[in-house]
Amino acid sequence: MKITKISDCEKINFMELLLLADEDVKMIEKYLYRGELFALYDDGLKSVCVVSRESDDVCELKNIATYDKWNGKGYGSKLLEHIFSHYRGKYAAMLVGTGDIPWILQFYQKNGFKISHRIPNFFTDNYEHPMFDNDIQLVDMVYLCKCL
Repeated sequence: MKITKISDCEKINFMELLLLADEDVKMIEKYLYRGELFALYDDGLKSVCVVSRESDDVCELKNIATYDKWNGKGYGSKLLEHIFSHYRGKYAAMLVGTGDIPWILQFYQKNGFKISHRIPNFFTDNYEHPMFDNDIQLVDMVYLCKCL
């Protein structure tokens, strides 16, 4: 298994995978080039994530995605372990915002995040069409925080 930081000129090559976690190209482009993209390879590309600087003390996990056929194999958690280590000492905390979906919240909580706050109507106010995950409409953005 190998995790690599991707250069700015190569980031666009990962759009297909990033779109699994955020289906709006315009939203991805808002954070992709101001953040750092990491890719996890294990006999091919399995997972990616984007982390951006939000303040002197806080970074934010903006996107993490694993190809569907590799979900549940631990690749997302391994990628998180790597970025926690990478950003420890640079930031005090990492935020992540996500939909109010039980399995997604459980994934982040299993990896050390704690629920912080929510932004009501984020998905309905910021996306041009209704967003769904497994037939559940995304409405509020739930933020979680992990101390690094």
